[in-house]
Amino acid sequence: MEPTDWENRIKELEKENRILRKKLETSETERSELEALNQKKEYLLRSVTEEFRDSENLLKARMSTLEKALENQQTMQLKLIEAEKMSALGILVAGIAHEINNPVNFIYGNITYVNDYTADLLKLLAMYQERYPETDAEIEAFIEKIDLDFMREDLLKTLSSMKVGSDRIREIVLTLRNFARVDEAEKKPVNIHEGIDSTLLILQNLTNEKPGYPAIKIVKNYGKLPNIECYAGQLNQVFMNIINNAVDALREREKKCSLGEREAKPSQMEITTSIISGNWVRISIKDNGMGMNETVKGKIFNPFFTTKPVGHGTGLGLSISYQIVVDKHGGRLECISAIGEGTELVIEIPIANSRS
Repeated sequence: MEPTDWENRIKELEKENRILRKKLETSETERSELEALNQKKEYLLRSVTEEFRDSENLLKARMSTLEKALENQQTMQLKLIEAEKMSALGILVAGIAHEINNPVNFIYGNITYVNDYTADLLKLLAMYQERYPETDAEIEAFIEKIDLDFMREDLLKTLSSMKVGSDRIREIVLTLRNFARVDEAEKKPVNIHEGIDSTLLILQNLTNEKPGYPAIKIVKNYGKLPNIECYAGQLNQVFMNIINNAVDALREREKKCSLGEREAKPSQMEITTSIISGNWVRISIKDNGMGMNETVKGKIFNPFFTTKPVGHGTGLGLSISYQIVVDKHGGRLECISAIGEGTELVIEIPIANSRS
């Protein structure tokens, strides 16, 4: 090959090399631009992903807040309904007690006079029989017909029974009025034992003997307590909720026990009151039912939690009781229970309560 050809060839190669370098530089620039663009896209993607996650977390937080608000609203509504029912029950009981009280007082106030009048008439009749022993045949026939000797004896017994009955009715009316306490919206010093006894009377139909179920024995271990400053009507509601639950627990145990087991361990509720720490009163309501495990025990004061069948409980009784004892009275409400050992609800409240 001639020199001139080599030179031309070299020039061509140099030219191709320059072109290749230029293309390489262009490719490198394009690659850098693509890398920059790709980094920008990755940054944008991360930003969008983070914003999406933030939005998702915010949405979840708002949903949780809304669900909690809805649950609180439902709880409050049902608590208001429950409180309204108790208020209506108190008004009803007070109204019935008032309506019964008037005629009972009339009977009670006049039965003494009737008893005295009857005794005087019988004495007068005896005097007539003594002074005038001879009577005509018609009178003798009537005396024999009405069995005068028996009537004399039985009439006084009947009047005595009527007095005992009217005394009992007056006692029941007084107890009902004590339970209702619809006129006591403020804290007042009251006799706690009267409130417990009133509640037991209201629930007596549940504790009495029924076909297939024996009577629940009520053991009262009442200590010597002063009057307690409290919302009496609300505290009576607490007693009703706890005692009613204890009755349900005992009846449930009876369903699952044999006759022999019932006789060996009769259903019993023990109510104990005492003074603790000088200025506090302790009220214990204990049953010998089946008890509960730790999981159930930890939830019994939660709103809507219930172990009763559907339609037999709202799950608000103990929740409301906890609120009344702790929030309204500044006290404590504790559950002590174990499987097979029954359940004890302990109420502790100050004797002189400063909370309003």
